Amino acid sequence: MAAEPERQAAAGKVGEAEVARDELARALRLAGIQFPAMDVKPAGCGENPSYALVELGRCSPPVARALAAVIAKGATK
Repeated sequence: MAAEPERQAAAGKVGEAEVARDELARALRLAGIQFPAMDVKPAGCGENPSYALVELGRCSPPVARALAAVIAKGATK
């Protein structure tokens, strides 16, 4: 059984990833892009993950091209 501080740290990592996912989703929507499935997955070993990842899922080729265009446009600024 994991100690309470470890559980709280793991929950914090998941919460941080959820905030990042939501920020990215908002930015994508502003650019007219929507990923069909964005999720947060805890990563690491054991009961309490040491970090969490934002999973972007899959997207269609047109969505991938739109994302590439927005990134390229922003990269030239």
